[in-house]
Amino acid sequence: MKYMLATVAISTLALTADAGAAVSDEEFEQVQQQLALMSERLDKLEEENLALRAAQSQVEVAVDEIGTDLEDNSVADQRIPAESWNDRVVLDGDFRYRYESISADGSQTRQRNRIRARTNIKAQVANRTEVGFGLATGGDDPVSTNQTLGGGGSSKSVVLNLAYVDWEFMDDTHLILGKFKNPLTRVGKQGLMWDGDWTPEGIAFEYGGDTFFASAFGIYLESDSSKSNDSFEWGGQIGMTGAIGEVQLLGGVGYYSIEAAGKSTTFGDPSDPGDFFGNTAVERSGLPCGTTAGTECVYRYDYLLTEVFAEASFEIGAVPITVFGDYVTNGDASENDTGWALGARVGQAKDRGQWQFSYFYADKEADAVLGLVTDSDFAGGGTDNRGHWLQVNRGINKHLTVGAQLFIDDVDIASGAASDYDRLMIDMQWKWK
Repeated sequence: MKYMLATVAISTLALTADAGAAVSDEEFEQVQQQLALMSERLDKLEEENLALRAAQSQVEVAVDEIGTDLEDNSVADQRIPAESWNDRVVLDGDFRYRYESISADGSQTRQRNRIRARTNIKAQVANRTEVGFGLATGGDDPVSTNQTLGGGGSSKSVVLNLAYVDWEFMDDTHLILGKFKNPLTRVGKQGLMWDGDWTPEGIAFEYGGDTFFASAFGIYLESDSSKSNDSFEWGGQIGMTGAIGEVQLLGGVGYYSIEAAGKSTTFGDPSDPGDFFGNTAVERSGLPCGTTAGTECVYRYDYLLTEVFAEASFEIGAVPITVFGDYVTNGDASENDTGWALGARVGQAKDRGQWQFSYFYADKEADAVLGLVTDSDFAGGGTDNRGHWLQVNRGINKHLTVGAQLFIDDVDIASGAASDYDRLMIDMQWKWK
């Protein structure tokens, strides 16, 4: 480049000399000196330019390397190795050994030993989608998985207890299909309306936010249309949680529509009044159930149930305390249509040396709730009963709890011939996960 500039300068000078007056030696020497200075400056500029080019080349190489690293990291992020089986699948379960003694008016005291074992497998098969499968001891009783020991050491039944898919289609919002754990809130974990072992079958919806919660289900007590008692039942709850000072509060309402009137029982012998579990049953002729031997009976009422429930939790010292209440009424029954429970729980038994004491009083009139799915232990199960329930548990360690439950109840109240029903249960329960 410097030679080009020198050539242009000399050519310009020559043209100037040709076109005008002659240039003196002194002037020419000055021009040469200026050209020499210009040449030195151009040499320096060229050296600086070469240095800048070398630096730019190094920067470009570094940028290319950084870009490659970023691309590699992006690919690595996108190609996360598949999770192992242990990461995607969770196993849990429990085993309980129980001794119980039952004393009922008109019957000899009954004593028996029972076991219950349950195991569940839950797998994350896709983002926000869980499939669950559970087995339990017991027979086909919808509200119990206990198995009585005996029969000369005969083999005991293991049945399908859970089989569902749970899809979280929005944050904190779940759609569940199959045979699943009851999504409805049971304050105090008591079974005024629903036994804790009952696993409904059908479809459920569940939402749990910071303040509001809601749950609903559409279930089949019988789905086979070839039978005379098939029907689709539905219901749900809405509620709120919050705090006043140090007291945590929960409350809500529920409504459930169980169309049973004119239909036979979905579990048991439809000619046996006892298999309506305390609910009013009549023969199709309108006579009381059992009047005509061997005649099929049907429910007298639908169960259009309205529920109100509340729970408050707080601590005194370091001891957790919960008080709760539950009330339900059947809008279709003309009498014996109300049920309620009121109780408290003090302490917890989740670890070594911890104690928990629980108590409630419940009154379930004959047609207050569907007897088939209410608590199977209280007063022997079903409705048309009232009484006290007391429990004490002690934690041996994180996996083992021992405890006792005592029921002091009255049964067969609607008949006007109420009788005593007392029950003692002593449990040892191991949980694992």
